[in-house]
Amino acid sequence: MRALFLAWAIMCVAALPATSEEIVLGLSSDTVSINTNFDGSEILIFGAVKRENPFPSEPRLQVIVTVSGPSESKTVRRKEKRFGIWVNTDAVEIDRAPSFYAVSTSAPLGQSLSETEDVRHSISIPRAIRSIDAPDHVSNSETFTDALIRIKMKSDQYQLNEGTVSVDEQTLFRTSVALPAALTEGDYKTRIFLTRGGAVVSQYETSIYVRKVGLERWLFTLSRERAFLYGLMSLAIAIAAGWGASAVFGLLRR
Repeated sequence: MRALFLAWAIMCVAALPATSEEIVLGLSSDTVSINTNFDGSEILIFGAVKRENPFPSEPRLQVIVTVSGPSESKTVRRKEKRFGIWVNTDAVEIDRAPSFYAVSTSAPLGQSLSETEDVRHSISIPRAIRSIDAPDHVSNSETFTDALIRIKMKSDQYQLNEGTVSVDEQTLFRTSVALPAALTEGDYKTRIFLTRGGAVVSQYETSIYVRKVGLERWLFTLSRERAFLYGLMSLAIAIAAGWGASAVFGLLRR
């Protein structure tokens, strides 16, 4: 019986991975406050790799960090020139697309992550977007997703920051993610992946909370909970602004 137990223990140990690596994470701040003066923010993400055994020298450890804003549906339309006028023609519904998405890596993404692992964890920008089937009459439906990515990247809503994660002695890592001014309120899911040879060996997930505060929060709440009062207030402000501008121009003409 003792020999049988010893053999079973040896088999269990042999089945364990040679290196067990675990992420210990830190954030410079887990809350971003949006007020009337908000023009963007920067989040510092840093951490360490906790190990039970010595790490292998090859393949080298790579780190991938993703920050994803609340998902939303989008309708992407194709414009074509008809009779000298640009008009909307085909449209594709994007079922789920992050309002903000950033991917930061310690090496080029293609070297850090295999295609299989990308499909499994939805890490790259195209994989983070879920598009439903396009209508039968729409050709090249994948170009609609490409167009959405291109538009979002121009406004820094989508970011691919390759080589921006610093890894020291395959143990300590750090990077910073720039958040643009136009942020959607909500929880921003932050994921960290450790990879070796393109395979994910460990992952960790946390959240960054983006909230409106002060006047921004009051106006947002008023527009949702007291829509009629918000509309009257907006109308009054518009009338007052128009009257004020008219009065100023009247004085300047004298």
